[in-house]
Amino acid sequence: MIGAPGPLLPPSSLCQRHHSLYSFIPYTEHSHLLHNIQVPYYYSKLKYSCTNSQLSNGHLQKSIGKCHAQHEDDKCDTSESRFVLDVQTLKSFPVEKLDGEFVMLRFDSITLLEPLNIHNAFGNGTLSTIRYLYNAGAKVFLVSNWGRSGGPTVLSVESVAGHLSSLLQVKVVAAKTVPCYMEIKSEKFHKADILLFENLTLFREELANCPAFSEKLASGASIFVNDAFFLSHKILASTVGVARFCYARLAGFHFEDQLLQLKQIREITMQPYLAIIGGGKFLEKAAALLRLASICDGLIFVGMLAFQVMHASGISVPSCFLEHDAFGEAAELIELVKSRRIPIYFPTDLWCVNDKNSELFEIFSSERLLPGWTPIDLGPMALKEINNFLSVCKKVLWIGPVKFASSANGAVGASNLGRMLEIIFVWDFLKGKTLPGVAALDRAYPYEIDWATIYENPTQLLVVDIGSGNGLFPLKMAEKWKDLNFLGLEINNKLVLHCHDVMLNCNRKNVHFISTNATSTFRSIVSTYPGELFLVSIQCPNPDFNREGHRWRMVQRALVEAIIDLLAVDAKVFLQSDIEAVTIRMKEQFIKYGEGRIVKDEEDDEDEIWLPENPFGVRSDWEQHVVDRGDFMYRIMLRKVGNP
Repeated sequence: MIGAPGPLLPPSSLCQRHHSLYSFIPYTEHSHLLHNIQVPYYYSKLKYSCTNSQLSNGHLQKSIGKCHAQHEDDKCDTSESRFVLDVQTLKSFPVEKLDGEFVMLRFDSITLLEPLNIHNAFGNGTLSTIRYLYNAGAKVFLVSNWGRSGGPTVLSVESVAGHLSSLLQVKVVAAKTVPCYMEIKSEKFHKADILLFENLTLFREELANCPAFSEKLASGASIFVNDAFFLSHKILASTVGVARFCYARLAGFHFEDQLLQLKQIREITMQPYLAIIGGGKFLEKAAALLRLASICDGLIFVGMLAFQVMHASGISVPSCFLEHDAFGEAAELIELVKSRRIPIYFPTDLWCVNDKNSELFEIFSSERLLPGWTPIDLGPMALKEINNFLSVCKKVLWIGPVKFASSANGAVGASNLGRMLEIIFVWDFLKGKTLPGVAALDRAYPYEIDWATIYENPTQLLVVDIGSGNGLFPLKMAEKWKDLNFLGLEINNKLVLHCHDVMLNCNRKNVHFISTNATSTFRSIVSTYPGELFLVSIQCPNPDFNREGHRWRMVQRALVEAIIDLLAVDAKVFLQSDIEAVTIRMKEQFIKYGEGRIVKDEEDDEDEIWLPENPFGVRSDWEQHVVDRGDFMYRIMLRKVGNP
């Protein structure tokens, strides 16, 4: 089982393990929690690099307040680019569809296995995800990584399973392998409430995102739930690779909560707004640091980056702690900070370890570091000062580990700051990069739809054309049936823009088009419509999308189930293609996943496999092209019946 936390001073073996796992980036908006923190023996100041002068607590607060008041109108526009952060969540997924399904849950060991984090919001979020799946009747198997490969303190899968059992109060059984179909279907699973698979740290294929390994991990699972948000910046087999082998890919409760907070970083509505910045590699982060300097009311450096800032500010720093080719970028940051007249800080004291005796620790002023001593963490005065001036902040961004060297020693400040603030990954987000772990999940439609603005009468029966192309079919149908509303869903945004232009010219109020991937967004879009879903048409999908094993083939289980769930009783599904195999496959998917709720329309001629004519008298452009060249269209009408 997990041991109890060790002493805070000096750095302990617990802190070593805790620190080594903190490879992600922190953020919080809960600075009100800092008001009750008691650190009685911390007494000191930080340096204000713009003037190179020491400031008292009162001066710190006045400086922060003043810079906010003077430059509130100077905030850079944070809406110039949009990140794809809208995903399907476990919360929005129909709970009844979890019953009896094999669900793979990827959790982050930090949230559940570290003693300092057992009772925090992160751990509670992940535990809630596991309990929710279990209570919904899902057959849950867990995968994660913990410790370092070959390390002496790596926990066994049995001990982790025992620890999770005590937290969840259900039986978690260890499997000394990675998931595979035979293991999932084995008797061992039937004897367990939840199954935990072997530590992924032991497999190099995990870091390589090996396709074969990913397929093995996902084998047997129909639904993938990712609750390891702090790994979103990495491309791993267990967070990215497995997604393509499961029919539904969802964000767990913890993942969803942190994703929402990440979005709020770009919504600067609470002031003053400060950033605490740790870590190293100034050159790699220069663009993101300039970004922060343009939107924050102050910057606080607490890692190796602090030495670069000190050096650019004219303070003597040992050369071994500097990136000598980053001086220009650091100077540019200082100039930006000065132009905005916001404060920039670095710690005045540091914990250091003796290079010859790793058991010997001392506190040194950051300006008087001695040869033979390596900084490893914030000193007590720096921590006291951070605690004091954060109490005046409304929004705090903590980015990067509190790490001053690549030493194997632990981190006092990491532990204490970890008690002050919560954590989230943001570096790649600030750089404008896509987070792979987020992109691998199913998309959700990102906006609330005002149906009353779109349609003149939003309660009319709705017809949805999936893959609407240039919109000819919905537009002509809308002209012919004015007492119905029509919605075209098309993944090609250029075609949707063309359809919008046509709509404006003809001034029709019963047709609309949305640019989206209907496979993953149909449910979130159509479920909000106030009227009934009357008809869904899927016409002539590109056969390239239907290659076996192709993730983005149009008619997948998730889409079929969403359509059938949302259709009114006796409502219909119209399928057609000029390629017989494509229509057959679409029909088979609806019959298979309809579970008795979808049948061939009884109004059709039972002796005919295919409809000889288009029942609407309105053709899509491709259908017209096929008919004009004398070829046959393979059409079928399906109907939803009541529950079998």
